[in-house]
Amino acid sequence: MNAEDFVAPALVTLEEPPAERRACIEFLLDLATAAGRVTDREAARDALLEREAASPTGLGNGVALPHARTDAVARPTVAFARSERGVDFGAPDGDPATLLFCLLAPADAAADHLEALSRLSRALADPTFRSRLAEADSERAVVAAIREAVA
Repeated sequence: MNAEDFVAPALVTLEEPPAERRACIEFLLDLATAAGRVTDREAARDALLEREAASPTGLGNGVALPHARTDAVARPTVAFARSERGVDFGAPDGDPATLLFCLLAPADAAADHLEALSRLSRALADPTFRSRLAEADSERAVVAAIREAVA
């Protein structure tokens, strides 16, 4: 898995996402779709919502990571947004998520999906990395921080 490939400026926004969980997932999915990473938006949405219904993807520390494997994408993709007000993703600490990731991987790429989840989760455990994302002043700065952290 190549970090340079799965996140790009077109997959990142500093625009405030919707405050409701499902709408936020759709917002992140729209980034991936607009960047040409999703071949079937409805199938990708269904996979993300099914995964979210099975177990909320709030990690705690202000982070949410909705994710799914689906035939609706050709390669691992990470979309990112951040929220000033926070979005309830059912985190174990009860805090709303302000750093919002959406990870999509091809259905037949279980190893890549797990590797990307592992790398992101490990990076997001670092408060310095979370601060870099929270304070980034451009999409490119976010991309650079993510690529560096998961390389």
